[in-house]
Amino acid sequence: MAEIKIKIGAVEFPTPVLVASGTFGYGQEAADLVDLSGLGAIITKSIGPQPRLGNPAPRLFETTAGLLNSIGLQNVGVQSFVKEKLPFLRTSGIPIIVNIAGRSLEEYIEVTRILESCAGIVGYELNFSCPNVKEGGLEFSQKAAITEQATRAIRDLTQRLVIPKLTPNVTRIDEIAQAAEAGGADAVSLINTLKGMAIDIDTWRPRINTVVGGYSGPAIKPVALAKVYEAARAVKIPVIGIGGIMNWQDAVEFFLAGATAVQIGTANFVEPRTGVLVAEGLRKYLTARQLNSIAELIGKIKTN
Repeated sequence: MAEIKIKIGAVEFPTPVLVASGTFGYGQEAADLVDLSGLGAIITKSIGPQPRLGNPAPRLFETTAGLLNSIGLQNVGVQSFVKEKLPFLRTSGIPIIVNIAGRSLEEYIEVTRILESCAGIVGYELNFSCPNVKEGGLEFSQKAAITEQATRAIRDLTQRLVIPKLTPNVTRIDEIAQAAEAGGADAVSLINTLKGMAIDIDTWRPRINTVVGGYSGPAIKPVALAKVYEAARAVKIPVIGIGGIMNWQDAVEFFLAGATAVQIGTANFVEPRTGVLVAEGLRKYLTARQLNSIAELIGKIKTN
């Protein structure tokens, strides 16, 4: 059977299929439904310095080909995460990446410093790109100079993986990815959700409380593929592809576009085992194509 292990920095992942932040809780919620050992890694729900209730309802709306959300980074806060969530995650047997969010760079630094004293974490995904909170976040991945500065600030605090998560809501995502690389990132993950909205034609009111929220799911896959392709051609560090991956065939497209790994997001709400099923499908696909490893697939798109 073909080999699908990958490495990012010094960390080996058993598969290149990770579960995206905000779609898998803190891991324990899905433990009775999914064989966690079949995943490449769990990326936790975003963690901030203090507990956060998130945005008021309604904050989810399913569209024809995707999901509109405005959760607003609801989380238990870093102290409760360390005491209540991390002990279980350490028992999962797979790499754990903590997604960090904040209203300011100081808050990202505060959370990182607390987590640095905790075992069982291989890296940090920096949520620089959430489109449904009013303060902080998004600016960090829309301006190259700020992306580099913020990434460098976290890089200086840790030897663990540093992975900025980038927004598609920019003109040149290649420049933002290069800024993250210049700041010392080990990889970049993209894309976060697109900005979207929906309106109830009977009430004339928006479908979610914040009017505009984050749009994810199958409809955004072509956008995500294009952004991954652009970023992968611009940087030497690994690119982790996210956006509309519902099955192993979708994942293959991302690898061909240049992704080293992928994240499963919205599909987890439909079928929590999607990450495991995608990994199994990749193994079979590589074997059928007489390829020995996932590396033989990465960036092999034929453009001429």
